[in-house]
Amino acid sequence: MTPAPRTVAVGGDRPYPIAIGPGLLDEGPRLADPLRGRHALLVSDDRVAPLYLERVRRALQAARPDLVIADHVIPAGEASKTLQHFGATLQALAGLGATRDATVLALGGGVVGDLAGFAAACWMRGVDCVQLPTTLLAMVDSSVGGKTAVDLPQGKNLVGAFHPPRAVIADTGVLRTLPPRELRAGLAEVIKYGGIGDPAFFQWLQAQRDALLAGDDAALAQAIARSCEHKAAIVERDPLEKGERALLNLGHTFGHAIETAQGYGAPDNANLNHGEAVAVGMVLAARLSALLGMADTADTDALRDLLLAYGLPVTIPAGLEADALLAHMRLDKKNLAGRLRLVLWRGIGKAEVVPDVDESAVLAVLRGG
Repeated sequence: MTPAPRTVAVGGDRPYPIAIGPGLLDEGPRLADPLRGRHALLVSDDRVAPLYLERVRRALQAARPDLVIADHVIPAGEASKTLQHFGATLQALAGLGATRDATVLALGGGVVGDLAGFAAACWMRGVDCVQLPTTLLAMVDSSVGGKTAVDLPQGKNLVGAFHPPRAVIADTGVLRTLPPRELRAGLAEVIKYGGIGDPAFFQWLQAQRDALLAGDDAALAQAIARSCEHKAAIVERDPLEKGERALLNLGHTFGHAIETAQGYGAPDNANLNHGEAVAVGMVLAARLSALLGMADTADTDALRDLLLAYGLPVTIPAGLEADALLAHMRLDKKNLAGRLRLVLWRGIGKAEVVPDVDESAVLAVLRGG
């Protein structure tokens, strides 16, 4: 018997539900319920679309025969999160004749979710978006909270908007087709939630490693729900990242610098993907915290050991220069008045935003790998 889906509510000025469970992409009424008009654009990538796009289209059409549905498929990978593909998505909305009550449905991982969400934010100054994440990383992070963006060569997510979705529908059944590397990348973001504010969850992740890496449905659903509950609570209190929400970026300033320095390569090459870069970034943030006297090195070791146990990288890839990484970090959106503003910690579960971080200490950590 299929268990009932879990639901996490995101509150605030624009509340929305997160549904988590297997088989949700086949539930036409659930997919159609957030749609207010008769135009729907399904945005996906060329890896996910062959697996799930027609399935979602059929379910939607069965529930709403009046819907006019079009699709827009982009190449898979971070290299597609560009202004050019953003413009092409807007052209797809124009071709559909999408009106102000149209809905963009983002079927894919974080790249699709960010790109489709940004297009929805800008079409006719804002139409609805429904997130249908197909990767663990997107389920626990990018699909929740309404941060949408595209990249520039100078840095990740520099052009974007806050645009909360109407709903997030996370079908955990699709994780069975997720490559092991992508599953591990998503687990890096799950581990982050334990690191920023939940030591008990951190311990649970230590105990549940085998089940999570094996793709156990119950363990994954629990990890996703716990992560979404943490993110939902923070987003509700700080929807526009004026303060507390920045804590969700533990490891991300370092990680984004690594991704930018790598050049957003194709997903199959040797470059780190987003989750892997965040894993390295979290270790660097923990090491910097210890260097600044904020935390014990034992906490760094515990984080490093857990990430290694999940098969994640913990050191900067060879060939990336410390000075270049620091230059990319200076473009981070959390910085104020040209000063580095980083998420560091005082140990597992005790993250905080630290302003005016000494660049020489950051360089020392970057040079140490």
